[in-house]
Amino acid sequence: MSYLKQFTYTTAEAAVRIVESNSRVFIHGGAATPLKLLNTLLERAGSVRNVELVAISTYGEINWNRQEVLDSFYLNSMFVSENIRGWVNSEHGEYLPVFLSEIPQLFDRKILPIDVALLHVSPPDAHGYCTFGTSVDIAISAARNAKKIIAQINPRMPRVLGEGLIHVSRFDAAIWEDAQLPEVNYARKANEITLKIGEKVASIIEDGSTLQMGIGAIPDAVLQSLHGHKNLGVHTEMLSDGVIPLIEKDVINNSMKKVLPGKTVSTFVLGTRNIYDFADNNLSVNCLSASFVNDAHIISKNPRVAAINSAIEIDITGQVCADSIGTYQYSGIGGQMDFMRGAALSDGGKPIIAMPSTTTKGVSRIVPNLKDGAGVVTTRGHIHFVATEYGIVNLYGRNMEQRAGLLIGIAHPDHREMLERAYHARFGKLYTAK
Repeated sequence: MSYLKQFTYTTAEAAVRIVESNSRVFIHGGAATPLKLLNTLLERAGSVRNVELVAISTYGEINWNRQEVLDSFYLNSMFVSENIRGWVNSEHGEYLPVFLSEIPQLFDRKILPIDVALLHVSPPDAHGYCTFGTSVDIAISAARNAKKIIAQINPRMPRVLGEGLIHVSRFDAAIWEDAQLPEVNYARKANEITLKIGEKVASIIEDGSTLQMGIGAIPDAVLQSLHGHKNLGVHTEMLSDGVIPLIEKDVINNSMKKVLPGKTVSTFVLGTRNIYDFADNNLSVNCLSASFVNDAHIISKNPRVAAINSAIEIDITGQVCADSIGTYQYSGIGGQMDFMRGAALSDGGKPIIAMPSTTTKGVSRIVPNLKDGAGVVTTRGHIHFVATEYGIVNLYGRNMEQRAGLLIGIAHPDHREMLERAYHARFGKLYTAK
């Protein structure tokens, strides 16, 4: 208690003066994006030069789109979110491709040494310990390796348990900022197609499975279709609102898991205020480092891991592009391959790529060839199940021609003729529906 009595807060303007020119600054991500500190730092444009910002997904309004900011700050992003997509795809930013599970190594091994970490944390307890709140993921490693730490302490940040603890003595400066967290309502993004895909994916998930849900409306739609299941577990990269009713109904009880049984395990929490309140001081929810949660070896220890992820497009041989539209960087590798591989190694596991058959503009997502410059996130050597609103196929153990035939069968009917022509051109024979 004596230490807390001596602990003082400063202003955001004073706090960010710690950042000097030619330094690398880590930005806490997800719902924990420290918007007050970050935007105040960007206001220092012109007084600092050559400052590199590193982050994964960020949320909320970031005031970056000004020439003076772009001249002073360079964004090196390891996962691209909508609010900084233009910055990353400009000459003042870039994308660093890496598995989420391996990002902590970049900090630990000083491949990306961190000068300053901007964190967004829950208030300290009586002993002076804050939590990393909604995002432990890579932040715990960044903080461990940072030369200096600036904290945005927020009474609305949930105290999420697990390993994301940090003592106020580690902070070189701290501000008190009572602010709402960014929210994402995936249920509102649901439509007839995503709900149909959710039903189809749920139909191949067995009782006792361990779930991983990626980002987006489809994983949430899968959760909505699991209310008739029993003894499900959660070991996931992201935790969102869809798990709450399943936990309350004892559909998710984590009783069959081998890794941390009884615990809902995640690296970060992202959704509406409901999930933030649910995770607050909840002993059954553990947020842990991505180096542990996303380790394929750890994932594989759980039974029947169902890893549910999405894609931008997939070619007829099974190559999955999930991070770019051609050369335009749209998102990132994230944890998709961590969990696709972990699920494949799990006893009875099901690695699943689920996506609508077309884009919102009606363009087929199943294509003869990926767009020029597109990145492959899940390789054709790692692909197993693929789901659209027209069905689910399993490509594992199938040759190239067989895969093409299966994928044509779940493509949108308007595009099957185009794909059949590509099939004929590639394999020298007419496509025959199976």
